[in-house]
Amino acid sequence: MSKTPTIVLVHGAFADAASWAPVARALLDEGYDVAVPPVFNRSLTGDSAYIRSFVEQIEGPVLLAGHSYGGAVITVAGVAENVVGLVYVSGYALEEGESLGALQGGFPDSDLSANLVYSPYPVEGSDPGTDVSVQPEAFPDIFAAGVPKEISRVLAVSQRPLSAIAFGEAAPVAAWKTKPAWGIVSSADHTINPEVERFGYQRANVRKVLELDAPHLVMMTHPHEVATFIIEAIDELA
Repeated sequence: MSKTPTIVLVHGAFADAASWAPVARALLDEGYDVAVPPVFNRSLTGDSAYIRSFVEQIEGPVLLAGHSYGGAVITVAGVAENVVGLVYVSGYALEEGESLGALQGGFPDSDLSANLVYSPYPVEGSDPGTDVSVQPEAFPDIFAAGVPKEISRVLAVSQRPLSAIAFGEAAPVAAWKTKPAWGIVSSADHTINPEVERFGYQRANVRKVLELDAPHLVMMTHPHEVATFIIEAIDELA
């Protein structure tokens, strides 16, 4: 590969682009080009279309890294021609035709499922949609375990909800069928059952799996390990 890929970091549900800040800083310090776009968390197809459009406006190759729901997003957006690889970070590696709900349904629920909040939001010209978020009281221990309490309390009241329709949307494509992939499993994850992560990565035939004794927000609690893993993926592509 003649040009080092730009690394595009894709956040998931209940978080925003700032959740990638420690990893982005580490990668920037190493001299890599990095972009961390927003994900609007309105629908899998809509979010993926936005990220694909964002990626296609970058000159040269792109390595996509997706955390949590961001893994589902890069599974679809990763078919963009200039995407050369996928890195799943505690993420969903969906099969073509599969939804988040269908993948999760094959495994025992995580602690997250009993601590979700459902709230209506207006949709112009249609019935109201439903936002899904995490109980603020449960957020620090379930979603942000391992993050200092003074930070997790702020994250809990500033989370970006995920529209309920995203859980039932089937992935129209699976980029890992044609693009090399890598995966990080957070073995202490209370948001996604780690078996969901392992199963998805195995099915996607990822080149390497890194198991970390880490919580869901692994890129905040273990930024060095995550950044190093992404760099190793780029080195392997080279």
